[in-house]
Amino acid sequence: MALDNVLDQSPEFKIHGNDCISTANGSNAWKETQHQTLWPRPLVKTWTVMLFLSTSLLYCSRMTLPICAVTMATQFQWSKTDSGMALASFFWGYCFTQILGGHASDRIGGESVLLLSTTVWAIITAVTPFLAKFDWNPLASMMIARFLMGLSQGVHYPSLASLCSQRVVEGKKGFLMSTMGSGSYLGTMMVGSLGSLMLEHYGWESVFYGTGLLAGLWSLVVWRYLLKGEVISVLRLSNHATSSSSFSNLRWLRLLKQPSVCAMVTTHMCYCSASYTLISWLPTYFKDTFPHAKGWVYNVIPWFVAIPSAQFGGWLSDCLIMQGYGTAAVRKMMQFLSMGVSSVFILFLCIPVKCPSAVTLISVTMGLATFNSSGVVVNVQDLAPSCAGALFGFMNMCGAFTGLILVYLSGYLIEVTTSWVPVFSIITLVNVVGIAVFLMFGDAQRVDLEETRRITHI
Repeated sequence: MALDNVLDQSPEFKIHGNDCISTANGSNAWKETQHQTLWPRPLVKTWTVMLFLSTSLLYCSRMTLPICAVTMATQFQWSKTDSGMALASFFWGYCFTQILGGHASDRIGGESVLLLSTTVWAIITAVTPFLAKFDWNPLASMMIARFLMGLSQGVHYPSLASLCSQRVVEGKKGFLMSTMGSGSYLGTMMVGSLGSLMLEHYGWESVFYGTGLLAGLWSLVVWRYLLKGEVISVLRLSNHATSSSSFSNLRWLRLLKQPSVCAMVTTHMCYCSASYTLISWLPTYFKDTFPHAKGWVYNVIPWFVAIPSAQFGGWLSDCLIMQGYGTAAVRKMMQFLSMGVSSVFILFLCIPVKCPSAVTLISVTMGLATFNSSGVVVNVQDLAPSCAGALFGFMNMCGAFTGLILVYLSGYLIEVTTSWVPVFSIITLVNVVGIAVFLMFGDAQRVDLEETRRITHI
């Protein structure tokens, strides 16, 4: 039976006879499988908008506590260490579902996984104020709520990586991931502006209620108009072969022994640690250092800059690759701008500066940091497109774990030293270590070809 006929007849197929004998033909089977799962152009546009909004709402939910931390700490009499524990609790939960979410998305498609995830964390966000007001221990209640939110949000980015790997053509992935990633900056800006106003006029509870409601509406729209009655199948090879949707048969140790994979994971860990710490503590930094500054200024301007910067970074990386520049060189350049150059501006925060200067430095830092979406984030699809979701989940889990440690450590250092210099210094050091590893050992040569070329002959 011809391969094309089998592909047309069934969402699952086996390779018969001599259709795929050689290694080269095994690679062709992978390409054919990938081609059959691509979104058509109209659907790409629709899902890009919805995923952009989903990521925006995800960060609205994630940033509710950092925005409200000072007010809640005053109400519940939390110390900086207590606030650090509450902020870090999110990342404990965030660690546990990364690989599971990526693997599930690789196997059944990320659309349904994202819908379920968003519905769950929308509900958790909306009920958080009720949990925080339990009489027995508000801090413990908030830690539990943030832990559960981390669990439900942990599948989001691995699912995006899986979707991009399975549904989008080469040469467009950098821009698409940057577009979806820029949703995080829009979400942070939204909760920083509208959230700050709601916090001031209606109390911190309203920030959680509003975010939960909007996320619930997103789930309803996707379920009603994009997924209800439709199932987008992911083609699979036989149970004896490894395909684009199965990571279970890949040898983890073989993959993780590759220097390029280890460099990518290490760099992502460093980036996440620095980024999570900066995002979690920035509102508190401005509140403590510039108590008379308007919250909507420092909670909005940096993210307003980050959105077009992310779009530009994705466009630039795709253009350079399409013009013949090496993919590995482009990934390294984007990551150097994201972690190396941005660290220079973070260091300036270690000296006394005025509020406008601090906002400017943070804005430039955040703008450059967005280039990460065109560096390490897309690199996982260069190295292992057959298991991009699961592998991204693994490295995101590692990043979340180191992030929660650095977020908590930062709170402890702030309380002990009463200074922000140690925090900014550590962030810079972590960035420098990460980019140095990636520049030395990073690559874009695919490393999972051996596994994906194993085709069963019947």
